[in-house]
Amino acid sequence: MSAQPANRYLSGSAANMVRSLVVIVALMAVVILIVPRVNRITQPPVDVAGSADTIASQSGWPIEIPVGLPDGWRATSVRYERSTDGVMTWHVGYETPDNQYVAIEQAKDPTTGWVTAEVNRAAQKGTVEAGGRTWTTYVRDLKVQNSLVNRPSSKGELTTIITGTGTFAQLTEFVEHLQVVKPSSPSPSAT
Repeated sequence: MSAQPANRYLSGSAANMVRSLVVIVALMAVVILIVPRVNRITQPPVDVAGSADTIASQSGWPIEIPVGLPDGWRATSVRYERSTDGVMTWHVGYETPDNQYVAIEQAKDPTTGWVTAEVNRAAQKGTVEAGGRTWTTYVRDLKVQNSLVNRPSSKGELTTIITGTGTFAQLTEFVEHLQVVKPSSPSPSAT
């Protein structure tokens, strides 16, 4: 029996490895180019007004929502849940026309820890007048977050925070559109 000659492609030369790598990279490039990619995920619409009416009725709180924001503002989240220090929190988040984020956070008689967490431990910078109220401004430079905080002087009222990556102009524009959702029938067990 005669031995068959060795196949030169099985010898494992560096040139063969480079050719194989080039073929694999070319195939991967083709796959990457032909597979469609999603540039943006669109969420279903968020029913802010409906949720606000329900929560205002259940909690007995005069929570606020923005009404009549200009075109391009889009509600992205709404919830009423326990937050820092167990504080019940009303939250509504919006995306601005330039893809920034602005949210309203409200709580009744919150702790200082709750306020600190909501403004992301930002430094207090001053005050601004908007929507007939005086707001304390907070700026977190390293992690872009601007916040407006309105803490009422009377106990039992809601502290309101407008916060997000939006500019202070966007935050004050948001404030100018806030309207109270009056509870239709407060729950006796509201916390």
